[in-house]
Amino acid sequence: MKIALGSDHAGFELKEKIKKFLAEAGHEPLDLGCFSPESVDYPVYGVKVAKSVLSGEAERGILVCGTGLGMSMVANRFSGIRAALCHEPFSARMSRLHNDANILALGGRIIGDVLAFEIVKVFLETPFEGGRHARRVKQIDSLTKEA
Repeated sequence: MKIALGSDHAGFELKEKIKKFLAEAGHEPLDLGCFSPESVDYPVYGVKVAKSVLSGEAERGILVCGTGLGMSMVANRFSGIRAALCHEPFSARMSRLHNDANILALGGRIIGDVLAFEIVKVFLETPFEGGRHARRVKQIDSLTKEA
């Protein structure tokens, strides 16, 4: 699976570890920055990943900043993006099963790399359950069209 990755300076180290983890698991990471721990503005990279997922360039995205909050807020501004901020595997699983989340947001200053790898693995392996949840996802997506 092709996965778009983006981070700010606070998430840079974890993003780099996730990129290696993804490649070793047979995925194709698409690193959209940032490319060093120098201070940057997180919205720039959140936008790049959201647009990559929306265009179909990547199947899913992963965003990392200090808390994951800023990145999730940026990504969720885009119609068709359902970014989930997860700090443990259960939320990652449910974000996929019930919400068809297409971007995972993580806090590089909140979780360690071993936990992050487990969250990423669950996020990528869990399918969307569909059914009654598809109706609800359509309702969510229609909200951004009305706004």
